[in-house]
Amino acid sequence: MIVLGRITAPFGVKGWVNLHTFGDDPASWLRMKEWWLGGDAAASEWQAWRIADLKPHGKGWVAHFEGCDDRSAAERLEGMYVGAPRQALPEPDADEYYWSDLVGLAVANGQGEALGRVQRLIETGANTVLVVEDGDGAERLLPFVAAVVKKVDVPAGRIEVDWGKDW
Repeated sequence: MIVLGRITAPFGVKGWVNLHTFGDDPASWLRMKEWWLGGDAAASEWQAWRIADLKPHGKGWVAHFEGCDDRSAAERLEGMYVGAPRQALPEPDADEYYWSDLVGLAVANGQGEALGRVQRLIETGANTVLVVEDGDGAERLLPFVAAVVKKVDVPAGRIEVDWGKDW
């Protein structure tokens, strides 16, 4: 399961919910017939819900699920994670990646020096940051921007960066 976002609160009285998304293009999620909701990002039990509508609202998004028709029903969804199986997701465009595809990739600089593996990503508002951990447990925070990330090769399991080993 790929976690796409989280329901943060009910929106209005007709069953809509506020959605905090973990991606750049939530509108593309409408191509999926159903979304899965789980109480924990690592949950083994996800329940499929048919999405009725999704629209931008202010700086965020609001969603409406079939069968969630009043505020009480929406309140029961508060805090749930939204996810989908990887095969159900729309294919990303060239030079776009799902975060889950980047986690675990080996990171090396242009000189061939290994910097570690991507453990997770952080959204800072300005840009996404790769959290890279080496074999000794030391972390490096690398901005996921073109000036730093030179090549991503998901099938080969590797990211090449312009970053010194001693930085």
